[in-house]
Parts: sequence; structure tokens; C-alpha cells
Amino acid sequence: MDMTTVGDPGLLDSLQHEVAVFARRAEQTRLGGVGQARNSMDRAAYLLLNRLDKEGPMGVKALASGMGIDSSTVTRQVAPLVDTGLVKRTSHPEDGRAVVLQLSPRGAARLAEVRSSRRLLMAELTEDWSPEEREQFCALLTRFNLGLSARTQGKLPES
Repeated sequence: MDMTTVGDPGLLDSLQHEVAVFARRAEQTRLGGVGQARNSMDRAAYLLLNRLDKEGPMGVKALASGMGIDSSTVTRQVAPLVDTGLVKRTSHPEDGRAVVLQLSPRGAARLAEVRSSRRLLMAELTEDWSPEEREQFCALLTRFNLGLSARTQGKLPES
């Protein structure tokens, strides 16, 4: 990308600053939610459990690939989830040597609790937003995250 065509430098400076502030505040609060479930599940655990819930049982490699991280990271992040009974390791139905990770009933219940808490936090933070503003913010944030993901995975050129 040619630096003369990137757009309004002041606006882009404001955008990068707000993203940096957002990242810092998200880490500080962990955007964990409200009530007893607040800050009770770290980001990695939440994302892993959420993926297993949405996509079903899968192997470490598939989970890592879908999340854009390496297998050793997934293995390290899944270990405490298995130890606490939130994720079950089972044998692959077609290849008994392969391990499949699956959300346990306890993990599903815990994930539902955390989702509910985080949903309440999102409602609280955007209570004075219109439904259209919430949809627009979600669409733009999704688009932004997809762009970051594509760049991380080498699908977008680095300028």
C-alpha cells in the first residue's frame, strides 16, 4: 500500500490510538463480564471452549488451525481445561491413536455462565446505543478482526 493513499493521517492516528486504548482496557478488565462470573475465565480458555462448542469435537491440529495459532500453544492452553474437567480428551472414532478434544458437560455449563455474564457486560456498555449502532459496531469490529487475522496469516501484504 502506497503511504500517499492511506487516508487522513489524523484520523488514522486517532484510530490506532483508540485500538491501543481498547486493547489495554480489554486486558485490564479482561472484558470478563458482570456478577460472579466476572473475570473468571481467561481469554484463551474462553476462545477454546467457544470454538469446541460451535464446531464440535476436533483434534489439536484442527483447533490450532481454526484459531490461527500453533499446536503447541493449543496443547498448553488445553491442559488446564482438561485438568479442571471443562474439556475431555477422547480417542478419534476412526483412528484410536488420535486424540479428539471435546467440550464436557461441565465445560458447556461453565461456558454458558461466562457467556451470560459477558452478554450482560456488553448490554451495560452499550445500553445507550441503538440496535443499529450495536450491529454496525459488531460488523466493523468483525471486519477489523478478520483483517488482522488475514494479515497475521500472511494473506495481506505488509506495507
